Amino acid sequence: MEHADLIVIGAGQSGLATAALAPPHGFARILVLESAEEPGGAWPRYYDSLTLFSPARYSCLPGMRFPGDPDRYPRRDEVVDYLRAYARRLPASIRTSTSVASVTRQDEVWRVRSGDGREFTAAAVVAATGDFGSPFLPKTPGRAEFGGRVLHAADYRSPHVFAGQRVVVVGGGNSAIQIAAELGPVADTTLATRRPVGWTPQRPLGRDLHWWLKHTQLDTAPIRRLLAKVPVSVIDDGNYRAALDRHGVDRRDMFSRFTADGVLWADGTEEPVDTVVHATGYRPAFGYLTGSGALDDAGAPVHRGGLSTTAKGLGFVGMEFQRSFSSKTLRGVGRDAAWLLRRLSAARR
Repeated sequence: MEHADLIVIGAGQSGLATAALAPPHGFARILVLESAEEPGGAWPRYYDSLTLFSPARYSCLPGMRFPGDPDRYPRRDEVVDYLRAYARRLPASIRTSTSVASVTRQDEVWRVRSGDGREFTAAAVVAATGDFGSPFLPKTPGRAEFGGRVLHAADYRSPHVFAGQRVVVVGGGNSAIQIAAELGPVADTTLATRRPVGWTPQRPLGRDLHWWLKHTQLDTAPIRRLLAKVPVSVIDDGNYRAALDRHGVDRRDMFSRFTADGVLWADGTEEPVDTVVHATGYRPAFGYLTGSGALDDAGAPVHRGGLSTTAKGLGFVGMEFQRSFSSKTLRGVGRDAAWLLRRLSAARR
């Protein structure tokens, strides 16, 4: 059994930021457990062309700038390289290929058991696995009888395998728009949403949206509940919207059900479809905390700002709207991690 002052579960952006900021808060021995073979979280598994909607200057973790032009919008592989370089600088021991099976509290100590039976203990634990490991597929009637292919954006990589197909992309967020825009040139593509797509200018009045969020403090904690209720809107400089129009990608109201060979649209029209890609988000995935008292009946963390209110010495980083509009982003996880570590440190005294 190995002991640490702090165990961080997950070596994605949230876990890495937490490990980087932990030493000044009195956590000398830091252990990061990551199920994948390398640090980077879910980033290496995203689709090939993924491009951030935040510029590099607003896409970095504490203590390390994103290399290159700070005003460019980095792509997936750049983010992966950045996170792996960041991990190499950390004052922490990172154990890759180490999935966590259970986390329980016993005798004022957290006991973490890995999938292969190893055990670790610590006074404090931060769950930083986020929700990207748990893709959400809505329960649409008829899916079991559909003879085509149904996949989530988590399993989408590039448009080439869909060439010549009839494809429906479900969702109205940034990922859905990016995927539909790149499918348009090679496949007959439709975007299916429950409401019209909302568009937010990427550079209002010549400044990137994230500059405005920072300098107006619109993404700070006091208004996070308000922001959480704002309808999904796509951040775009005009290129994606133009690409949809240029390649004939239309939007339709969400289909009501699958059929054996396609979908039944809301207006009653049946249409053959080859593939349906769901860009429908993710759900919390904290199964390893089952039985710890830290989750509610639906499996969601019981917390305030990321600090567990039911389990001493436990916290979370990287959840959507955890403390602010940017909590789930590269820019926001460091701020949330610092806030949480201060409270976990104070609880040890």
